[in-house]
Amino acid sequence: MDTFHHPDAFNSSGRKVSLAIGMFDGVHLGHQQLIRQAVVDAEQHEGLAAVVTFDRHPNSIVAPDRVPPLIYAPAQKLRAITSLEVDSTLIIPFTREFSAQSGEQFIRQLARQMGPLHSICVGSTFVFGHQRSGNVALLQTLGRELNFLVRGIASVALDGEVVSSTRIRDAIRLGDFDAASQMLGREYALSGTIVRGDELGAKLGFPTANLDVSGRLIPSHGVYAVHAYLDGARHRAVVNIGQRPTLRSPAPELRVEVHLLDFAGDIYGHELEVTFVEKLREEQKFPSLELLREQISRDIQSARTKF
Repeated sequence: MDTFHHPDAFNSSGRKVSLAIGMFDGVHLGHQQLIRQAVVDAEQHEGLAAVVTFDRHPNSIVAPDRVPPLIYAPAQKLRAITSLEVDSTLIIPFTREFSAQSGEQFIRQLARQMGPLHSICVGSTFVFGHQRSGNVALLQTLGRELNFLVRGIASVALDGEVVSSTRIRDAIRLGDFDAASQMLGREYALSGTIVRGDELGAKLGFPTANLDVSGRLIPSHGVYAVHAYLDGARHRAVVNIGQRPTLRSPAPELRVEVHLLDFAGDIYGHELEVTFVEKLREEQKFPSLELLREQISRDIQSARTKF
C-alpha cells in the first residue's frame, strides 16, 4: 500500500478512483465496512481504492478542550487499513490552515488532484469542512456535478448498539477487552515506541520497556499478563500501568512498563504492541522497594500460569 501526505502526490494513471474518507480511529467494524465498499467499487471498475484520513484528531485544532484519546497509534492504524487491501492511503496533516477549508473546497480539491473519481464512501452521519459545512447531502450535490457516486454507509450494530470509537473507548476504560475486540474486529492492542525510563525495573531485577503512549487511551491502572509483539515476534510479558505510588513522587506520571519474560536485549526506539490476557491485580502502594520487588516476582509467577 502506498502512503502519501498530499493529494497531488497521488497518481491514478487515468484509472477511476474510489475514496473512503474518515478519521478511522481503531478501524473498527463500521470503518471496515466503509473501506471495503471503496475496495469493491474500485475492483468493479478496475480502478484504485484509496483511504483519506488525518494525522491527528480534528478536535486537536478546532476544539482542543475536547480531544478524545486515540485508540490506535498511527502505525497500528496504517496496518489495519493495509489489511483491507486498499491501494493507497492519503494522510492529511490536519493544520489550522486546512481546518479553514469549507467542505466543498475539500472535495473539489480531492476531485481535481486524485481524480477521476468513481465514488466517495463515508459514514451516513459524516460531517467535514469548516464549521461542519460538508455532509452526505453536499457530497451528493457535488457528485452530480463532478460525476461520482456517493455511498453514505449506515452504522454497524453489535448487541443492539451502534459500533463507534466512543463505545470502544468506554469498553477499554472498563477493562472489557473482549467487547472492545469484538467491535474492532481484531484483538485490542496498545502500541508505543520504547523510550528510556529511570531504569528502576532493572535495579529491582526486572527490566522493563517503557512505552510512549502520548495522546492515547490507556486501560485502567493495574498489572496485566499480556502478549508483547516486538519485531515480528511474540513474547509473554507483564505490564504495569499506573503512576507507581510506591515511589512517592511529588509529580507522578502515568507509565506503561512492560517486562518481557525470558528476554534480554537493547530495544530502545522499537515499536512494541501488547494484547491483554488477564488482569492480575490493581495498582498498589508498598511500604518499601523490597516489598515491591517481592510482589513483582509473584506477579511474574502468576502471569506464567495464564498462558
